[in-house]
Amino acid sequence: MAVAPEDQALYAVVSAVPPATIQEVIRGMEQIDAVLDDSDGLKWFNRLYLSVTREVDCHPPAGGWQDAAWLLALDVVFAGLYFSAVRSYLDGSATPNSWRALLDSRRTPGIDRLQFALAGMNAHINHDLALALLTTDAVENQAPGRDSPQHADYEAVNGLLNALMPAELTMLATDLLGVLAQDTGKVGRLLAFWNMCAARDMAWDFANHLRTLRGLPRNAALTAQDQMTGVLGRAILALN
Repeated sequence: MAVAPEDQALYAVVSAVPPATIQEVIRGMEQIDAVLDDSDGLKWFNRLYLSVTREVDCHPPAGGWQDAAWLLALDVVFAGLYFSAVRSYLDGSATPNSWRALLDSRRTPGIDRLQFALAGMNAHINHDLALALLTTDAVENQAPGRDSPQHADYEAVNGLLNALMPAELTMLATDLLGVLAQDTGKVGRLLAFWNMCAARDMAWDFANHLRTLRGLPRNAALTAQDQMTGVLGRAILALN
C-alpha cells in the first residue's frame, strides 16, 4: 500500500537505518517530533517517549548504572520496535493490534494529548518491551535474573519514571504560552488506570515466560498479549 502524502515525511524518518546508539534514537524521535503537527496524536506519545529517553540517558541514578551497556542496548532495541511499528502501519504491512489502537486514532478529535501519550506507552511497554528484553539478552548471551545488575538497573528506571511521569503529562496538557489547555485532573485518573512501572514489571515476567515457550504456544501467548494490549489502549483513548 502506498504511504499517504501527509505521512511521507514521517515514513522517511522511521524507514531510515535502524538506530545503533541512544543518541541516534533521540535524534530519530526529535525528527519525528519535527514532522508531526500538534493535531497528530502520535506526536504526544513521541514527545513523552523522547523526554523519558533523555532522562535515562542524561540522569542515571546515584552511583550510576550497574550495567550501562546492557541498559543502553535494551533502549536502542526497544526504540527500534517503535519505529518499526509506525513504519509497518504507514505502508500497510502487518501491524500489532496494540499499536493500531493508537495509530488508527491519531487524528481523531476530542482525545487529549495525555491519552495519546499513555496509549502509546501502553502499546510500547506491554507489547514491545518483553520482545526487546529477549532480543537484547540473546545478543548479550545472558538471561538476567531478579538478583542481577541488569534487573537492578531496570528497576532503577522505574524509579526515574515514577518521579518524571506526573510532571511530563502535565507538560503535555500545557500550551506554548504556559496555559493549561486540557484537563490536568485527568493525569491522576490516567495514572491510576494505567501504571507504567507495573507494566514494566509485567513485561520482565512475560519475557521470562516466553523463554519457556516454543512454536504454537509462544505464538498464542504473543497474540493474546497483543489483543489485550489493544483493548487496554482503546480504553485509555476512550477515558473521559
